[in-house]
Amino acid sequence: MSVVLTPLHYIYLIFIFIIIAAMAKKRDISLICIIGIFLLGLIGTGSLYHSTMGVFNSFVYATKELMPTIFIISVIVAMSNVLIESGINEEIVSPFKGIIKNYWIAYWVIGIVMMILSWFFWPSPAVALIGALFLPIAKKVGLPAIGVAISMNLFGHGIALSGDYIIQAAPKLTADAAGIPVSSVVSASIPLVITMGLVTTITAFYLLRKDIKLGKISTEYTMEEESDKEKPNLVALSKNFKRILALITLALFIVDIFVMYTAKLQGGDATALIGGTAIFIMSLLSIVTYRNQALEKITNNLVKGLQFGFKIFGIVIPIAAFFYLGDSAFTEIFGKILPAHSNGIVNDLGVCLANLVPLNSAIASTTLTIVGAITGLDGSGFSGISLAGSVAKLFSTALGGGVATLTALGQIAAIWVGGGTIIPWAVIPVAAICGVDPFELAKKNLKPVIIGLIVTTVVAMFII
Repeated sequence: MSVVLTPLHYIYLIFIFIIIAAMAKKRDISLICIIGIFLLGLIGTGSLYHSTMGVFNSFVYATKELMPTIFIISVIVAMSNVLIESGINEEIVSPFKGIIKNYWIAYWVIGIVMMILSWFFWPSPAVALIGALFLPIAKKVGLPAIGVAISMNLFGHGIALSGDYIIQAAPKLTADAAGIPVSSVVSASIPLVITMGLVTTITAFYLLRKDIKLGKISTEYTMEEESDKEKPNLVALSKNFKRILALITLALFIVDIFVMYTAKLQGGDATALIGGTAIFIMSLLSIVTYRNQALEKITNNLVKGLQFGFKIFGIVIPIAAFFYLGDSAFTEIFGKILPAHSNGIVNDLGVCLANLVPLNSAIASTTLTIVGAITGLDGSGFSGISLAGSVAKLFSTALGGGVATLTALGQIAAIWVGGGTIIPWAVIPVAAICGVDPFELAKKNLKPVIIGLIVTTVVAMFII
């Protein structure tokens, strides 16, 4: 397995280091990404106007890719506005008040529920459900929004997605690339996923608790969300009627879960079902709550939701545009100017790294982790896991075994990095639902995930 690196690969790599350095200094990186896109286009096409067009087209491409996420966040926010203004949200979370009595319990309960739902339906639709239901009650018991976001990220986009035991999309991709059965990757991943999950979630909770004790994170609950909203002339709803509406809301989402399971809906289809249901719930509750103002309030809440969604994602589009160029987006935007056998800039860099290192179990495990992490830098998590399987097959041939463990390790590294835990433009759904800064969330997740990857890699060395 060999690749030819071109100036485009080196420019892309240089800009990755520049971006990481700028992020470490807490500086905005939109301009850096724009310059990077322009230079990649200029070097690749040799045309000033093509590279200029490429900047705009890369923004369009990124927006198209992000649009389903923008919309699901927007409609959930629109629905949440009605739930909060009517007071129905209080009835929805009331059953959990007896269980979630402090921020310790809130952190673990939210995480475990998120993990279970994500196993069945993937994290995207689970984020919308968990965030809307658990965020208010978590804040009331002292778990700040950033703590809710960390829990949802690590358990959903980390543990559940990296194992993917129910849907098995991730192990199918890596297993096919490695030439082994899916069941082999699933079995080999179990001890690694458990190790990674325990280390990251416990470390993250320890650091979160430390910050709370030192006063670095405020746990004071306010009704700011409610007080900031426009207060229309609401129809007074009795407590029993609110409870009925809350049960209807929950029942509709439970039906969604049943439909997703029986119809095998996943990914974008599952998200679309949740989003459509949220729109109907918002409309129904608006009619009941606002009566004569319902038509106007439905439109207003949709607009507010969309404004929120695009405000959150506006800062991400330039960044996502640059990193999407590391995969198939480059050819779509600038044409077929990469080498004939190229699998994309990011994957080429990963293969090159694999070819440069000598082999033993320690180096093979470390390299698979690094290769997986590199391929996850585009914020997808799934774009490079086939490469992890291919590299694992190559290494296992030289080592005389360990292909399943190496494949699982590469899969875990790629998804934990790119699937939505430490890449700022990948944590946007959780950050938006919880109302936190995506860069701050990624920063909070960074140390636990790095520690987890190190420990998991060491465990893999002993298993091989």
